[in-house]
Amino acid sequence: MVASEPPPRRRSRWPLYAMPALLLVLAVGWSIFWFVAASRIDTELDGWRDREARAGRVYDCTQRKVGGFPFRLEVQCSGVSVALAAQTAQQSASKVPITARLADIHVVAQIYDPTRIIAEFTGPATLTDLGQQPSVTANWTLGQASVAGLPAAPQRASLAFDHPSVDLLTGAVPAPLLRADHLELHGRLADGSTQDNPVIETVLRLVAAKVLGVHPVLQDPFNAEIRAKFRGLKDLTPKPWPVRFREIQAAGGRIDITQSRFEQGEVLALAAGSLGINPAGKLDGQLAMTVAGLEKIIPALGLDRVLDQGLSQGALDKMAPGVSARDVNNVIGALDRAIPGLGNFARKNANAGLAAGIAALGQPTTVEGRNAIALPLKFVDGAMFLGPLQIAQLPPLF
Repeated sequence: MVASEPPPRRRSRWPLYAMPALLLVLAVGWSIFWFVAASRIDTELDGWRDREARAGRVYDCTQRKVGGFPFRLEVQCSGVSVALAAQTAQQSASKVPITARLADIHVVAQIYDPTRIIAEFTGPATLTDLGQQPSVTANWTLGQASVAGLPAAPQRASLAFDHPSVDLLTGAVPAPLLRADHLELHGRLADGSTQDNPVIETVLRLVAAKVLGVHPVLQDPFNAEIRAKFRGLKDLTPKPWPVRFREIQAAGGRIDITQSRFEQGEVLALAAGSLGINPAGKLDGQLAMTVAGLEKIIPALGLDRVLDQGLSQGALDKMAPGVSARDVNNVIGALDRAIPGLGNFARKNANAGLAAGIAALGQPTTVEGRNAIALPLKFVDGAMFLGPLQIAQLPPLF
C-alpha cells in the first residue's frame, strides 16, 4: 500500500503585510511628529520676536505660512517690516525709530536639526524714518543668513549678500552709497557663554566694494577683510548695540583687531592691534599697520586739491597739527615770486613730499613680496591718524 503524501503546508502571509504595515505606522508617526513640530513654530517665532523687541528690533510680517513636509520646516514671511530703535549712538540720541521693509523672507530648518536655520531674503529693502518717506533703499541678487544654536542662545550667525547695492533717497535722484560684488558678516561665540562674559568674534568681508560720499579712499573698488574680537560684554541678553558698547567701556573691555587686510589697486595695507572705548564712546588705541603703495593713498585723500586752492588752517591741522597755514601759503607764494611756476610745482608735488615724510616715521619692510612701510595707525578720541596725518573722524559708539 502506497503511503499518501501530506498536503503541502500553507505559507503564512503575515510577512507580506508586516512591512507595509510597519511603513504605514512610521509614516503616520512621522507625520504626527512633523505637524506637532510645525505647530510649535508660531510659538517659537513669537518668543524670538519678543526677545528681539527687548533689544529694540520689532519684527512683523503681513502673511506667514508654514510648510516643508516631510523632512523640512519652512516659514514663508511676506510683507516684512522691522522697526529699529536705539541701534546706533545717533539714533539713541534722537529717539526716532527707523522702519525697514522687505519683500519676503524664506526660513528653512531640517526636521532632524532644528538648531540650524537658513534664511533667504528677497529685496528690495527700504529704510524709513518715522512718519517720513523712505531715505535708503537696498537690493541684492542673493541674500542669505544662517544661525546655529538655540534661539535663546545662538552660537554662530552669518549674513551674505551677492551684488549688494545701497542708495540714498534724499534727493530727486537716488545717490549711490555702496556697491560691491559680495559682502559677508560672520559672528560666533569664541569664549565664555551667552550668559557669562561672552567673547564675540566677528569677520567682515567685502569684495570689489565702493563706498561713495563717505571718504575719498573708499570711492574706488577695494577688497577688505576685518577680523575682530569684542571683550568686556556681560552677556548676550537682548539689548541695543550702544548699550553693549557702554558695557565694554565700563568693564575696561577691548576691541581686538586680530587681522585686517585692505587692497585697492597698487595699495595693500595690513593692520592688527587693540582699541578701547573712552567715556565719550569714541575709540582710542593703536594698530600696527604695514602699507605697500603708500604714495597712492596720499592723492586719494585729495590733498593736492587742498594745496592748489590754498591751505586753510583747519585743513592743515588735519595734516600737520601746530603748523601755521599762513606760513605755508606765504612760502608757496614766495616761490612763485622768485621763480614763476615754482610755487605751483611745490603744490603739484606736495603729495610726494607728504608720502616721504610719513614714510620716514615708519620702518621699511616687505608685505607679500612688495616694499612697504610699517607705521602706527592711531585712534585718538575717535580721530584716525596715519603717522601725523588725520585721515578720518569716526562717530561715537554710544
